[in-house]
Amino acid sequence: MDDIKVRLLQALEQNHRITTCTLATMLDLPENEVKNIIKELEDVKIILGYVTLIDWEKTGNNDNVTAIIDVQMTPQRDVGFDVIAERICRFPEVTSVYLMSGGYDLSVMVEGTSLKQVAFFVSEKLATMENVQSTATHFVLKKYKQNGIVFNDDKKDHRLVITP
Repeated sequence: MDDIKVRLLQALEQNHRITTCTLATMLDLPENEVKNIIKELEDVKIILGYVTLIDWEKTGNNDNVTAIIDVQMTPQRDVGFDVIAERICRFPEVTSVYLMSGGYDLSVMVEGTSLKQVAFFVSEKLATMENVQSTATHFVLKKYKQNGIVFNDDKKDHRLVITP
């Protein structure tokens, strides 16, 4: 992939609301060419979507529960973990699925409206799947940073004061 596309992707990853006019200036390209490159990257599924990160704590509507579930499983012959991971991805509660190294094979991020709903998902949907050997559920208590964005970043100077 050429340098211009990489720089464009990096800029969009930092701020998906950046205008094509600003991108054109940054990349020293005509705006129409930037639009065409973005369309091409969307068409070939390099750009998969645009996300807005919201601090739900500040809205007062923070009723959701987030859990990270480590899944240990037996890979399937000829397809490994892919078929099971794709099946897990289809559940509406699941927000992310990662193949991991270490003691567990998959890391599954789930959101629900209550601890009970997440527990039901694990016990009735995930743990009962063929080839799943065990799960370990970790509930997120507080988010400090997500997708490179620091929550509650007050931009204060936290350096210690030096006095004589």
